[in-house]
Amino acid sequence: MMTFALERPARRRKIGLTPMIDVVFLLLVFFMLAARFGLEGTLPVALPAAGEPTQWRGPPRLVEVGRETVRLNGVLADTAGLAAALAPLMEAPTDPVLIRAGEGVTLQRLITVMERLRGAGLTGLALIE
Repeated sequence: MMTFALERPARRRKIGLTPMIDVVFLLLVFFMLAARFGLEGTLPVALPAAGEPTQWRGPPRLVEVGRETVRLNGVLADTAGLAAALAPLMEAPTDPVLIRAGEGVTLQRLITVMERLRGAGLTGLALIE
């Protein structure tokens, strides 16, 4: 005896892509709104042109930035009073001030000292090794 299956075969359902597309667009909008565009900060540093001789005027002005200390021409100086200590050594605010980072100094520490000097009106900052 033979039996026949009279049931209809189940139709395969197609996967709906609409919810997935909605999620992708929501993520796209979220990341576009959360992203920060064009907020890069710059710190201008004077660099001499290659082969161009530079004329040094006045006494030496070397600022050595340590982990927790700052030295001006080898003498311990206060970070807050660094610009005032440099004033007698300079003829103009555009005179070069050499800045050297000591061993293990973080970039943030170096930038903090440079911003403090720039905030005091000194524009001739030059970073050296």
